[in-house]
Amino acid sequence: MAEALRVGLAGLGTVGAGVVRVLDANAALIERRAGRAIKVVAVSARDRAKDRGIDLARFDWLDDTAALAKHAEVDVVVELIGGADGPALTLARATLGGGRGLVTANKAMLAHHGLELAAIAEERGAALKFEAAVAGGVPVIKGLREGTAANELSRVSGILNGTCNFILSKMESEGRDFAEVLAEAQALGYAEADPTFDIDGIDAAHKLAILASLSFGTRPAFGDVAVQGIAQVLGADIAEAAALGHRVRLVGIAEAGPQGLFQRVHPHLVPLDHPLAHVTGSTNAVVAEGDFVGRLLFQGAGAGEGPTASAVVADLIDIAREMDRGGQAGAPFAMPAAMLSEPTPADTGERRGRAYLRFTVQDRVGVLAEIAAAMRDAGVSIESLIQRGVSSDGHALVAIVTHDGPERCVAQALERLRGSQSLAGQPLWMPILA
Repeated sequence: MAEALRVGLAGLGTVGAGVVRVLDANAALIERRAGRAIKVVAVSARDRAKDRGIDLARFDWLDDTAALAKHAEVDVVVELIGGADGPALTLARATLGGGRGLVTANKAMLAHHGLELAAIAEERGAALKFEAAVAGGVPVIKGLREGTAANELSRVSGILNGTCNFILSKMESEGRDFAEVLAEAQALGYAEADPTFDIDGIDAAHKLAILASLSFGTRPAFGDVAVQGIAQVLGADIAEAAALGHRVRLVGIAEAGPQGLFQRVHPHLVPLDHPLAHVTGSTNAVVAEGDFVGRLLFQGAGAGEGPTASAVVADLIDIAREMDRGGQAGAPFAMPAAMLSEPTPADTGERRGRAYLRFTVQDRVGVLAEIAAAMRDAGVSIESLIQRGVSSDGHALVAIVTHDGPERCVAQALERLRGSQSLAGQPLWMPILA
């Protein structure tokens, strides 16, 4: 058996400790599959005294995380610190620049700096692996990079944030509103104390930027992703969607077309015959559509210690195998960094589809006529309009489903209604997934 692959581990939170547990529990199996043992030899984290339920005495402890990149006995570094910049990026640059492999679960860093890191890795002949950065234990990165390599992909979409999906699923099954379910998700540990990145859609947008790059051969372009979170979704919207034969899901979509690359994370109404409608709880799912392979569905646990650590170790096994093939690592984003094109953002206004619109209105004469007139003047064709009862504060809900049409018309209608005294809150617009 070949010499062991020696790992430096940065970050000993839930996932970092999980990596150690996976390597300990399945050591013999991993060694057979990798062709060599994989052993952690050095670690770095903020708090040395914290009890993580694992034996750290066998590892070399480094207070300076960046020192892992130059540790004499480290072949590959696992970065589980997080954050787009700061210590994580410093460590990544130093590791790859020194010709050592890097495994990371850091979607924010890849979405912002993936092109730079890929170029360094290729120049230095170092492996850059990030299966755990998207959808936890679901092998969607490998599936897109390798499994669909012979296909031209037209679309990749998915439920990319388990926290949001847990909240929406709970709202759906129990008929409760967002704020109440969010508080429960925080109490159960499904949502962070500060859940902004999750509920505002930023986490999903980071992941979508990575998937789009892999799918369409473009440079990661997080800044081009249009993002809307789920905080405005009411229990009443969930109920209306159900009455229409749909479910509400936060969906990330990337499509390549003649107008450019379209990237958006937004709550959608998803028809019941679509696979994403049946993804519940904290599960993640990605749908890829290729010209020869057709529609592929990747689904599974999108977060948590076990699934994410499993993906990290799978990347380590890949690196160990590559060492037996002369250490030639493949292009991190499926093709050489120099060949990744600069994406042209598509004009979302020209995108066509049906939409769901919800208004909270004053219960008085003329409100429906005002909304209908704004739709008419903007060229929006209404398929259905429903007004639901009056609340104790004198407000009613108006739900509209539009016919197929360009999104710019819906945007113009909402702009016409901006500042209207008839509205008691900001309207909610959700595309209907086709």
